[in-house]
Parts: sequence; structure tokens; C-alpha cells
Amino acid sequence: MLHFQCDYTKGCHPAVLQRLIDTNMEDLPGYDVNCYTESAKEKIRKACNCPEAQIFFMVGGTQTNQNVISTMLAPYEGVVATNLGHVATHEAGAIEYSGHKVLEVPAHDGKVKAEDVKKLAATFYGDDNHSHMVYPGMVYVSHPTETGTLYTKAELEAIADVCHQYNMHLYLDGARLGYGLASPDSDLTIEDIARITDVFYIGGTKVGAICGEALVFTKNNMPDHFVTMVKQHGALLAKGRLLGVQFDALFTDDLYFKLGQNAMEKAQKMRAIFEEKGYEYHYNSPSNQQFFVLENSKMKELAEHVVFERWEVIDENHTAARFCTSWATTDEDLEALKAFL
Repeated sequence: MLHFQCDYTKGCHPAVLQRLIDTNMEDLPGYDVNCYTESAKEKIRKACNCPEAQIFFMVGGTQTNQNVISTMLAPYEGVVATNLGHVATHEAGAIEYSGHKVLEVPAHDGKVKAEDVKKLAATFYGDDNHSHMVYPGMVYVSHPTETGTLYTKAELEAIADVCHQYNMHLYLDGARLGYGLASPDSDLTIEDIARITDVFYIGGTKVGAICGEALVFTKNNMPDHFVTMVKQHGALLAKGRLLGVQFDALFTDDLYFKLGQNAMEKAQKMRAIFEEKGYEYHYNSPSNQQFFVLENSKMKELAEHVVFERWEVIDENHTAARFCTSWATTDEDLEALKAFL
């Protein structure tokens, strides 16, 4: 079977695994107190050109999102996200479980628009009874989005301007950040993201690590007693070395960025294959997530050989499907997919 259903079906990049093997028998302190974690933090600060960044390694994306949102928001605040945002759709109510409401705005090509955030905030503060309502305290965006689209620098700066106006945090979910940064359609760098946002994370789970995300507080704004609160949420890994060692490897010799480039090169080849075969796009995604419309009988036939994600019913005869490339996708994988198509 060919696997294109997501970008984390493989274990980890061999260089990451080798670093874990090489350090396996070393005695290291628990949690995030070890030389490899500190080395990884310094490398990330340098990559972001953000020497004041406070960095903490988390196990996965949902844990990261819940801990960021629940610790940075006051009890009476909620987080603004699109109706397609990961925190609003695919996290099993983890944000609401922490006591914070997701305040939804419409998605435009999967993205939050600054004018929608401004309208929501202005409407809220313009209501004489807003003290009886959930305050907007943060804006959540993901880059790439759930539909594979990317924010431009101007779009992200516009959202940040609204956040500053209404005293909201800007948080960027970077689960697939390596792929977004490598897209030829992106004008955002990791330095731009560190400068514009208040907090973001660098996804490792989907970009070459076994697991793990590097959470970056960019304005010396990590919440007080953050480690304690992460532990209260059951998200503190005792063997924090696992995360530190992996990110130390990923940020050695630009490996993280090279892995993103591989996924994007393969995504462009995949697009060409589907175009050659006459398939239509469901979303015209510039990232490693590609969405195509399949005729249902062909989809059933293809599913005998290829694992992909059924995304959305188009009509009684057609379904949109998602195919993901990753750091591990090979030309041989794509040639086999082409043959099955």
C-alpha cells in the first residue's frame, strides 16, 4: 500500500533516530533540563533571530494548543479561530475542556481575515453587556491552514495589528510549519513569524521527528509557572531528552528546512501527475497537502492500493480527497501513485 493520508506515517528521519541512538545510554536529568534541550533552544533562537525567545518542548499539537491557550488566557477569555481551524474542529473539544470558548469567524481559503477579527472585537466591546460575554483574548491561526493555504506576511501583520489594538495575543500553530516555509508561494520566513506573533510552535511530529513540537514565546511572555501548569494538564514529558535530542538534530545543518523542501518538491510533482491525468482541484493548495476531486468508483478502485483521506462529499458521484507528501516521500512513491491513477 502507498500511504498519502497524512504526513506522519513514518517514524522519524534517520539522522534524528541516529542521534537518539548515540545519546541513548547517557545519564541525563529529567524533564527539559539537559544539555541537548539547551542546545536545541539556542539553535532555534538563532534560526528565528530571536535571542530573547523562551522555548519549551511539548509532545504533540493538541497538548501544545491547549496549554498555550489555557495558560495565556484569563478565565473569562476565549480564542478566535476560523470555523475550519484545528482547535475548532479536530481537537475533541480540548480547548473548551480547559474552560475556554472557541470564538469562530468565517474561513477565507482556510484563513482568518483581519477585518473579521476587528469586526468581532468591535462588536464585542460595542455591546453594553459585554461583561456578560466571553472576551476575545487571542487569535489562533495555522500556517499552513487546514486546507493547505498559506498566510502572506501582509496578512499576518494585519491580524497582529488588530490584536495589538484590542489587547489580544496572536498564536500561530506550526504543526506543518516546515512545509509552509518551504513552499515557493510563501513570503514568510521563520524570522518573520517570530517577529510578528506573540507565540508559535515549530512542528516536529509531522516534519521528521518521532513526536514533539517546539513552543516559542517570542516576547519574553511565557506565562508564570508554565512548567507547573503543563504538568497539571498531564502534558509534561519526564524524559524530556527525547524532545531535546530530536530538535537538536532537526536544527543541525538546516535539516528541518531541508525536510520541508523535500515535501514541497514532491507535492509539486504530485500536482503535475494529477493535472496530467485530468483531475480537478478541490482546494488549490500551495503546501504539502493536496486536495483533488475523485469520481466515487475511481476512488474505491484507488483505495485498494493507496491510503488517502476522504475529505468532503461533493455530490452523489464525486468526493474530495486529501493526499499529503512529507519529508519521507520518494519519487518512487509518486511513480507508483501515477500508475494507479
